[in-house]
Amino acid sequence: MGLLQGTEYYISKRIGKAIMDYNMLAEGDKVAVAVSGGKDSLTLLRLLLDRRAFVPINYEVIALHVDMGYPKSVSLKLERHFKKLKVDYRIIKSDALKNTEKSKINCFWCSWNRRKELFLASDRLGCSKIALGHHMDDIIETVLLNLFFQGEISGMLPKQELFKGKITLIRPLAYVEERLIKRFAKEAGLGHEGCACPHSEISNRARMGRIIGGLEKVCPDVKKNIFRSVKRIKEDYLL
Repeated sequence: MGLLQGTEYYISKRIGKAIMDYNMLAEGDKVAVAVSGGKDSLTLLRLLLDRRAFVPINYEVIALHVDMGYPKSVSLKLERHFKKLKVDYRIIKSDALKNTEKSKINCFWCSWNRRKELFLASDRLGCSKIALGHHMDDIIETVLLNLFFQGEISGMLPKQELFKGKITLIRPLAYVEERLIKRFAKEAGLGHEGCACPHSEISNRARMGRIIGGLEKVCPDVKKNIFRSVKRIKEDYLL
């Protein structure tokens, strides 16, 4: 870890633990990193690239960005960033937005269409792993979303095999709190972008974030408690 300093060092330690705990990466893996242009995915890309200098396995990284066609496109900015990092990359143009009625566009729709493009591109490129920038706060919010709006107890898996193992989703930032990512993005000068979707600030996920923020004022450990809860299910007390 001697090559990394400051906040990047602490994030890398947490990434390393998540990778080890869930066996996320193996020798010779070809990893597609989904880069939206936000601080989370830019941080993930940077860390996966920097960690290759000292981790005991060799893996290849390809940056993938899906341009959904929103007016505020970050494709050109990301292309310059990818070239600066000297990482192999692909910009994928999607026609889904212009072929869909506005009333049907929401967070689920956007996520589903992005994932579809990522899966297809990863398959074409021979990538067996897709790394997503979801962090601990995202996982916590998902637990509450599923509890409040779906009536079920479930979360977001750090590692998830799909299509009979043909593609595996990994979330190396699973143990990293968003506050650390924000700090690193500022320290590293990552010119990250916010979500281009007009629904982002009024989404249920945003509401969960505000609820958790309010609870932290009376229970500072609320994030860790929610995160741990999905590993500490007491089946004897379930209906």
